[in-house]
Amino acid sequence: MKMRAFTACFLVAVTSAAIAQEAHKTNQPPKILVMSREFVKPGRTGTMHEKTEAAFIQAFASQNWPTHYLAVDSLSGKPRSLFFTGYDSFDAWEKDALAVQKNAALNTALQRAGLTDADLLADMDGATFMLREDLSLRPGADLPHMRYFEITRFQVRPGHDKDFERLAKMAMVAWDKTPDVQWATYEIAYGAADGTFAIFTPRKSGAELDHAFAEGKDFETAMGEENMKQFRELWASTVESSESNLFAFNPRMSYMGEEFTKADPDFWGVKALAMHAKKKGEEAKK
Repeated sequence: MKMRAFTACFLVAVTSAAIAQEAHKTNQPPKILVMSREFVKPGRTGTMHEKTEAAFIQAFASQNWPTHYLAVDSLSGKPRSLFFTGYDSFDAWEKDALAVQKNAALNTALQRAGLTDADLLADMDGATFMLREDLSLRPGADLPHMRYFEITRFQVRPGHDKDFERLAKMAMVAWDKTPDVQWATYEIAYGAADGTFAIFTPRKSGAELDHAFAEGKDFETAMGEENMKQFRELWASTVESSESNLFAFNPRMSYMGEEFTKADPDFWGVKALAMHAKKKGEEAKK
């Protein structure tokens, strides 16, 4: 079953790294991916959590903050929400954090929102990932039109990072001539054990999930009998554990740019567009 999870992950990964950026950036995954994870108490998910998260969105929107984030809710595993922000570099991340610290009004609003939100949470943590372009095949996706994320985590045995690279590259060779197969691979930088890798797979619908699980034989055919044997053996000696979970995009807890929202306003909400338009109008009057 673990082999199937790994195979399916590389089979159908059409990935960008889940970031709410402007339209010209949405097709490519960011180099640095910052994740905040909130474990919500039973019975506190849904509308209750959305109301507390709205305060964060209002805080950033009131300052017309240029950095955006995407929120997703778990459909498997423990009840939790993930918030993703992408940066071009660690330097860009630092500059954004320092700018937030220097903004007194924003800091006050965020602290107030955090106290209210904390009452709904059982726990929270965070992690930072780095894009591994060398282990990615044609990364990129039309993220505004996606609705779900499959997130698969791999824990590689100590000293076997190079073997994991071999596994990824074997999959890349097998699928190189299949243009609709793409993925982006991330490696942990902070917040988890060394040897942690993650693959994010955006999906437009449940039908894509059905199609993905039906393609296992295609992967074996593309790999070839001998290579598939080597792949299985390398997998057994390299991967300590793996886990896949499904998450749904939540537009009511995401803070995105105007261009991103315009790409699919019916889903992301015309209110978000109106909010941006109102803000720009107020700035023009000034």
